[in-house]
Amino acid sequence: MSIVNFGSINIDFVYRVQRLVLPGETVQTQGLDRFAGGKGFNQSIALARAGCPVRHVGSVGEDGRGLVEMLEEEGVDIRGIEFVAAPTGHAIIQVDSQGENSILVHAGANRDIPVNTLEGICAGMSAEDWLLLQNETNAPEVVLATAAAATNRVVFNPSPLDAALLELPLHRVDTFLINSVEGEALSGEKEPARILDAMRERFPAADIVLTLGARGVVYAGLEGGRLKVPADEVQALDTTGAGDTFAGYFLAEMVARGDPEIALRLACRAAGHCVTRSGASPAIPHRSELEPIS
Repeated sequence: MSIVNFGSINIDFVYRVQRLVLPGETVQTQGLDRFAGGKGFNQSIALARAGCPVRHVGSVGEDGRGLVEMLEEEGVDIRGIEFVAAPTGHAIIQVDSQGENSILVHAGANRDIPVNTLEGICAGMSAEDWLLLQNETNAPEVVLATAAAATNRVVFNPSPLDAALLELPLHRVDTFLINSVEGEALSGEKEPARILDAMRERFPAADIVLTLGARGVVYAGLEGGRLKVPADEVQALDTTGAGDTFAGYFLAEMVARGDPEIALRLACRAAGHCVTRSGASPAIPHRSELEPIS
């Protein structure tokens, strides 16, 4: 059993600032770092470091060859990555003195994955494989429809938000990984409990994982019960890759043991380690760095 991740691959330009820039304002940065990134890239790295077999599907330009090599070095199956004429996607990230961030993403090659590639990989998946999808690549409706028809378990992290997202066949999703902003957009509610209520009513066949940053995570499963797990108390340096780290570790543990509570606790621990370091993928911990979850 493995996870096939249809995801973005980006170059991240991370600017350190005292506070996030306001509309119409110009500020001097305190530093600049360049990292490999993209939600898809980060989640594949997190899955691999958590010990889960993962195949990445995506596309990059010629300037992205080094990123593909990085995935391969981490043990990610890269046979689903194609090189296209468009430049590799990139992100401009502000990180303030409290570790909070603001991100501007240019899709680039991430929106140029050939549709026949997507269909072919979906058709070739084992029935036991899980499918992971974000909203940073093209043709998500093709992936959702094809994978669901093949009875693969579909996990959707609906980020970044846009109007087209609500037109997707979201009833085909088995697990939603969302934060409070995404939860509000999908449910029309702001309070975590009401978000979960609305999501369960709208998507009764799906598990809902709602991350709340420093407040931890809440989970609503198909059986009707709910779990709440606190975040680890750490001094945050950079929260950029926390959500992707959480996603990778949560899914890796669910594939391995299928216990939501253990998976949530492990994912919170991994995310807590991540935010104490700079960058997205470089900050993702290896499983050997984490204390075991019993």
